[in-house]
Amino acid sequence: MTNLRPAEIAEIPTPHGPARVHVRRTPATPRGALLMGHGAGGGVDAPDLRAAARAALDAGLHVVLVEQPYRVAGRRAPAPAAQLDAAWEAVVGVLRGTGGAGVGAAGAGGAAVQGAGEVGGLLAGLPLLFGGRSSGARVACRCAAAGGAVGIVCLAFPVHPPGRPEKHRMAEIDGVAVPVLVVQGESDPFGRPEPTATREVVLLAGDHSLKKDVPAVEKAVADWLSRHLP
Repeated sequence: MTNLRPAEIAEIPTPHGPARVHVRRTPATPRGALLMGHGAGGGVDAPDLRAAARAALDAGLHVVLVEQPYRVAGRRAPAPAAQLDAAWEAVVGVLRGTGGAGVGAAGAGGAAVQGAGEVGGLLAGLPLLFGGRSSGARVACRCAAAGGAVGIVCLAFPVHPPGRPEKHRMAEIDGVAVPVLVVQGESDPFGRPEPTATREVVLLAGDHSLKKDVPAVEKAVADWLSRHLP
């Protein structure tokens, strides 16, 4: 198990204000990168996100946790889906070196800070996997095709609002053409996707938070990566 070192942190301009990226580099020659987004009301320090990050680093991937602009601005209410997607795509463009303007350094929580040149183009030429927890998983699915993702890691994908199964969002995850991992709590009130030929669903004890068995989250992600990395 990899202990997460302090991340390199930078702000990346997007059409809806700066996003903040928390970058952890694999010490090995990178096989790719995993970019993950947070839930609607939480941040990038969620236990399941950190567990997935450890698994990805151990698998030889760079890991980038993305804070959406509304969180960076201190707002609690999430932005509309179109704004979340536009911000995500701007971040991906800068990290790939294919879009965006300058990148400003931004320190937080005592983490190591890198300048613009250390982050822009960092992931150029690498296979990218997208992922996230809850709302962040939805963003990853919606942006998979446009972003050229080779795989998706969904932690607690919210199929529908609690008690409202008729308001389902299955079109977002059903529209993903690349392999998908879903790690879901057995008692998640937001429902759960069903497995398909390209979608693996791992059910764990617990609810939407996935806090009950964090080591199992890490193992599920590690096992899936071992079978699906390019």
